Amino acid sequence: MLEIGSLVDGKYKILNKVGQGGMSVVYLAMNEKANKQWAIKEVRKDGVLDFEAVKQGLVAETDILKKLNHPNLPSIIDVIDQEDSFIIIMDYIQGNSLAKALNEYGALPQDKVIEWAKQLCDVLGYLHSRKPPIIYRDMKPANVMLKPDGNITLVDFGTAREFKEKNLADTTCLGTIGYAAPEQFGGMGQTDGRTDIYCLGATLYHLVTGMNPCEPPYEIKPIREINPALSGGLEKIILKCTQRDPNDRYQSAEELMYALEHYDEIDDLHRKKQKKKLAGFITALAFSVIFAITGIWGYFSAEQKKKDNYDYILLHADKVADYFEAIATDPTRTEAFLGSDDYKGLINFLIGDGELTVEENGYFTKFKTGVDYTNISGYSVTVNAMDVMKKENPAGCEQVCYEMGEAVLFYYNVNVEKDKYAAAAYWFQNAKESYPVAKIYCDINDCIQKINAYKKAEQFSKLSDEYKNLWGQLNRLNSEAGNFDEDVQVRVWNEIIKMINNNAADFCNVTPKEDVLKMIDDIKQNCSKITNTFLQNTIEVLLKNVDNTITKVNSVKK
Repeated sequence: MLEIGSLVDGKYKILNKVGQGGMSVVYLAMNEKANKQWAIKEVRKDGVLDFEAVKQGLVAETDILKKLNHPNLPSIIDVIDQEDSFIIIMDYIQGNSLAKALNEYGALPQDKVIEWAKQLCDVLGYLHSRKPPIIYRDMKPANVMLKPDGNITLVDFGTAREFKEKNLADTTCLGTIGYAAPEQFGGMGQTDGRTDIYCLGATLYHLVTGMNPCEPPYEIKPIREINPALSGGLEKIILKCTQRDPNDRYQSAEELMYALEHYDEIDDLHRKKQKKKLAGFITALAFSVIFAITGIWGYFSAEQKKKDNYDYILLHADKVADYFEAIATDPTRTEAFLGSDDYKGLINFLIGDGELTVEENGYFTKFKTGVDYTNISGYSVTVNAMDVMKKENPAGCEQVCYEMGEAVLFYYNVNVEKDKYAAAAYWFQNAKESYPVAKIYCDINDCIQKINAYKKAEQFSKLSDEYKNLWGQLNRLNSEAGNFDEDVQVRVWNEIIKMINNNAADFCNVTPKEDVLKMIDDIKQNCSKITNTFLQNTIEVLLKNVDNTITKVNSVKK
C-alpha cells in the first residue's frame, strides 16, 4: 500500500486513504506545485489473483475516460504501471455516493432525484453519441457521486464498452444484478443504449422508494404501491425504463430526458388539476388586472416552453405523426411544413422518395381539415392549423400553401392530368396574392378543367378558345421560369413539355407550329445553362422528352 506522506511519480503527495474495495485502494493526493487535489487508485499485484485480467479491465476503463470531456464525468490524468502495482491518477470527486445517502436517509426527495436523473440522462446522451457509442452498463447509486454543489458525477467505468454491432460476447453477466438489464446476461440479446436506460430506471426506483432491487423481493414494482405520495408520471417513466424488451423502453437518453422534463404532464393527477384550473378560471378573471404582470411573464414562459417542445419534436421526427404533433403544438410556425437547416419538414419528408402518393397527398389535406395527434397526456387533439396560421401568420400560410401546391404538381403520382392540377390548384389558390406564378397555375387548371368539361359535353366549338388560352398560360409560365431556383426551373420545363406533348395537335391548331417548336427549343437551350450537377440526370430525361415532343409536333398536319 502507498504510505501517507509519500510521493507518487515525484509530484503527487499522498494525504490520506479515502476508500477501499476488493481489489484497490483510493487515496487523496495533492500536486503541491499545481495546488490541486487528485484521487489515486492503486491496484496491487499481490492482492489480485489474476492481475493481468484486472489490468486489462483497468486499461480499457482508462482508455475510455481519456477520450471523454463532460462536466459530470471524471477525467483521467495519468496511468502508472509500477513493478508491484497499477496506479491511476484521476479527478478527485468531493462528496459521497448516492448509495451512502440511501443508507443514511432512506428514500430520497423526488424532486432531487428527478434533477439528478436529468444530469445522468445528459451524461448517457453524451456517451451514446460518441463514435462508436459508449455503453456504461453499471448505473447504480454506488456509482453516482453527489458533490457539495448538488450536482452529480458518474464514476467507475469498469464495465463500460464501445458499442460494436452484433457483438454478443459482451453480454455475459456484466453489471450489477438488480440494476442490470436482462440483455446483460448471456442469451438475452446485445447491450446497447437502451441497456443504460434500464439501469437508470432501476436506479431511480431505488432512490425514490428506498427499496433495493438487489434484495428481496428482487422486483421493480409501481412506486406508488410503496409510497402513494410519489408522482404517477414518474411511476410511468420508471416502469417504461425497466421493461424487459428493449423495444418497449425509451429508445434514447434524449427521449427519456424529454419525459423527465414533462413528468408532471404525464401524471394522472395532471388531468384533474387541469379541470380544477378550468373551474377556477371565472374567479381568476376578476383579478386579471392585479395579475397582469404575472400573466405576461407566464405567457412568455409558456411560449418558450412551446417553442422548446416544437423544436424537440421536429429534431427527432421520423414519421408523419411527429410532424402533426409539432404542427398542433404551434400551428403558427412553418418549419414543421417547410423544414429548416435543422429539420426536414413534412413536405420534404413526404416527397423525399421522389413521389407523392394518394395517401401522402391526403396528409396535406389535414392542414385544412384538422391535424389529429395524441398529446403526452393521452388525449386526442384536433387543430385546424390552416385557420390558425391564416390568422396569426398569413405570409407563412401563403408560403406553406405554395410549397404544397408545387409538391402536388411536381410529385403527385396520379395519371389523370386534370386531377393533379385540380389538387394542386387548391393550394395555389391560397397563395396567388404573394406568388404570381401561383395565379398562372390556377389559370392553367381552369383551362384544363374547362377543356375536359367541353369534351365531355361534346361542345367542341368552345375548345379552340380554351386551347389558345392554355397556350398563353404556358408562355407566361415559361417566362416566369427564370425567376426560380434551377431545380424548380427544370420541373417547370418538364411540366410544359408534358403539356405540349399531350396536346400537340390542339396547340398547333391555335398557334403556328413554329411558335410551338420555338418554345421547345428555348427550353432545350436553357437546359444547357443549368450549373447544378445534381440535376444532370433529370435534365437528360427532360431532353429525351424534348426530342420526342419535337418529333410529335413535327408530325402534326394542318
